[in-house]
Amino acid sequence: MPNKPLLLLDDSELADVVGPPAFRVRQVRRWLYEAAETDPREMTDLPASVRERLAGIGVGSLRTVDTRIGDGGQTVKWLHDASGEVVETVLMRYPDRATVCVSSQAGCAMGCPFCATGQGGFGRQLEAGEIVEQVLVAARHLGERVGNVVFMGMGEPLANYAAVVDAIRRLHDHCGIGARRITVSTIGIPDRIRSLSRDVPPLTLAWSLHAPDDALRDELVPPNRRWPIREVVAALGDWRAAGGRRITIEYTLVAGVNDAPGLAPEVAAIARTLEAHVNCIAMNPTGNPRYVPSPPETVRDFVDALREAGANATLRRNRGADIDAACGQLARSRPAK
Repeated sequence: MPNKPLLLLDDSELADVVGPPAFRVRQVRRWLYEAAETDPREMTDLPASVRERLAGIGVGSLRTVDTRIGDGGQTVKWLHDASGEVVETVLMRYPDRATVCVSSQAGCAMGCPFCATGQGGFGRQLEAGEIVEQVLVAARHLGERVGNVVFMGMGEPLANYAAVVDAIRRLHDHCGIGARRITVSTIGIPDRIRSLSRDVPPLTLAWSLHAPDDALRDELVPPNRRWPIREVVAALGDWRAAGGRRITIEYTLVAGVNDAPGLAPEVAAIARTLEAHVNCIAMNPTGNPRYVPSPPETVRDFVDALREAGANATLRRNRGADIDAACGQLARSRPAK
């Protein structure tokens, strides 16, 4: 018997557990991903002996240790214990859709100073099954299939490339979530961006830019010292040329750091080069006095300056700040006892 739960098994490992015929693997996958079933004994189209064998293994590896609800019930954050590491997942409900923000790592090694996750340090990589399980937890809460998944939780997705690609394939093939409804957010790792265009169906790519020049971005996004803006722009251009969907540029506004309207034309120039849309949002408080949110009027002025410079720009709506579930607020901390 394997020493890991069903969601962490690949097809060959699962075949060893369920035995012949080969379609048993597809049956189990359907129960796990479409029905989001947590009790193998309910997998009624399987022989009783197989059900008991699966029940002895268990389904998932995440143990929910805390659930927080905000925005009048429209946002839910789960804190999961993943073999000793805390992983956070956020569900956001809108009138026309439900979006799950998943973590790809426990913590983050990128070290961005305005982000609580980056300042909390790195724990470990998540396995593909642990990423998908976050979506299944949200689906069980909703009582229906999740429509959209964004890799914008804890961690840098492209730094856990193999597991993220596997998770995307599972979400697409087994959970019925179209690639156009999956977004991967990255600080920009050029070789991994190019690989994505070969390894997964065309999805949405979001680039966390946050500064239009290398000197400032070195401060806000430390990996920029290794992968400067021009190299990321070149990789994103290759992504587009290979059939990738439109790129979104994420720009978090930090008071007195990167919110001067004079920076907007430079951001707009990058956006025009990539035919990208710019999403702006004021940073969310993380407790670091050096980095605080830009005032609302400054944010509006910056968005206006982007538009005047020829960029398609949107002021993104903030969700989950009342439960520390907003962008940059997910942290490797356990809830108070």
